[in-house]
Amino acid sequence: MPPGELCSMILGDFGADIVKIEAVTQSSERKLVDPAEAEALKSLMAFNAMNRNKKSIRINLKSEDGKEVFYKLAKEADVVIEGFRPGVAKRMGVDYQTVNKLNPRIVYCSLSGYGQDGPYSQHPGHDINYISIAGALNLIGWPGSPPPIPLNFLADFAGASLHGVMGILLALIARQSSGKGQFVDISYTDSVITLMTFFLQQYFGGGLKFPRGQWALAGGYPYYQTYECSDGKRISLGCVEPWFWENLCRAIGRDDLKGFSFTPDHFLQPPQDGRWQQAAEEVAKVFLTKTRDEWFDILCKHDVPAGKVYEIDEVLTDPQLLHRKMLLEFDHPKLGKVRQPGIALKLSQTPGSVRSMAPFSGENTDEVMKSLGYTPKEIEGLRKTNAIG
Repeated sequence: MPPGELCSMILGDFGADIVKIEAVTQSSERKLVDPAEAEALKSLMAFNAMNRNKKSIRINLKSEDGKEVFYKLAKEADVVIEGFRPGVAKRMGVDYQTVNKLNPRIVYCSLSGYGQDGPYSQHPGHDINYISIAGALNLIGWPGSPPPIPLNFLADFAGASLHGVMGILLALIARQSSGKGQFVDISYTDSVITLMTFFLQQYFGGGLKFPRGQWALAGGYPYYQTYECSDGKRISLGCVEPWFWENLCRAIGRDDLKGFSFTPDHFLQPPQDGRWQQAAEEVAKVFLTKTRDEWFDILCKHDVPAGKVYEIDEVLTDPQLLHRKMLLEFDHPKLGKVRQPGIALKLSQTPGSVRSMAPFSGENTDEVMKSLGYTPKEIEGLRKTNAIG
């Protein structure tokens, strides 16, 4: 469940002790990993940023003995995060009501597509479905064309993952006063509605539906656009403020285009005549005369909001991102330099850190079981019965 993995990664980066519970493999696959295989698996896990700073234990939650292991973990835990379809955790006996009886201080966060109740709660879905229902997908793209699919950024990660972190932290703060935990119900779809607040308030207040690709922040005007450069790469402009648009016009030697700057009504309506498209075409011609990087340097000197439209490999060498430590680099004994995304939240007194690479599945089963008081003999017995792996 990538949204849950990212949610717990953020908490783990700031010191939370995360134990990831994974399914037990088939009995024919159960075996202790030999040292050579373990090292190979660790090498693969070096790139798995979303599971860094975690331990992994395999538990068979369909087994009564396996459930007992989970209950022991839950009694000592502050937070449980799960991503089953609503009702599955209850059928397995690991739901909030069950855990809350064992540990009234538990904060139990459920991440699901449509939430724990309502007519869609049992529907299957993925990011594309959730952003469709929330209205976000239809806002993106160009007039007359199908909306482009923004990978799974919105509902999965900006939506469920970050709202999960916020919900958990708010519940933990509330527990400081009440002494009690609570259930945190995070819907991927609901969280996209929160991201849609700006657009919805415009609709509530004035009936604006934001036609795709035809308004101020959707590419309908020349000052908020991407343009192709002579090397085939693109540069983005964000000249919403009129003075930034004037700076751009000076930088490209087209003072005659200064009149095509933003006005407040552009948030509420598409361009009213073809002059705006003509202005965009004139700007496009100018950008085709130099490379993207040449234009970026020129525009930065003229105080113009501009950005290089990077391929993913170019992100890795950007000086701003490197300076902000958003691309971390580690020395790996077999792989050499290994990179991972950095930590976006910069706290002055309690900064986040990467303390360990992602574990392979079940790597820490024995360690966690011993911390719960199980003896080596008991651990081996539970492994033989497929309760743990």
